[in-house]
Amino acid sequence: MNNPMPPEAVVQKQLDAYNARDLDALLRIYADDVQLFEHPARLLASGTDEIRERFSLRFQELNLHARLSHRIVMGQIVVDHEQVTRTFPEGTGTIELVMIYEVRGDRIARAWTLPGPRILDSEP
Repeated sequence: MNNPMPPEAVVQKQLDAYNARDLDALLRIYADDVQLFEHPARLLASGTDEIRERFSLRFQELNLHARLSHRIVMGQIVVDHEQVTRTFPEGTGTIELVMIYEVRGDRIARAWTLPGPRILDSEP
C-alpha cells in the first residue's frame, strides 16, 4: 500500500498547477466532493464541476500568479499566506490571501479563503 503524499506536498502541487494554469492537474488534486469557502462558512464552490467553473474564469487572467509568503502545517491542515497578482474589475494589482486547506489522503477535501486588501497597480 502506498503512503499518501504529505499534506504540504499536496498543497504545493495545487499551487504549482494554479500558477501553470493547468486546470486538469488542479482538479485532480481536489476531492470530487470538495468544498471551497470564504472564511468562515460562506460556500463559494462545491464539487469539482463548480471548482472547474471558478478556476476556468480565473485562468483567463494573463497576469495571474500566486506567490507563497509563508506556510504552516499542522497534521492534515495546511495554512498558506499568499500574495496573488490578478486582474480585478477595477484594474490589475495584488491581493493578500490566507488559504486554509484540509487534506485527506492525496487530495484537498475542503479549503477556506480569507481575502485581505486589494492593492491596485498605480496609474501610468
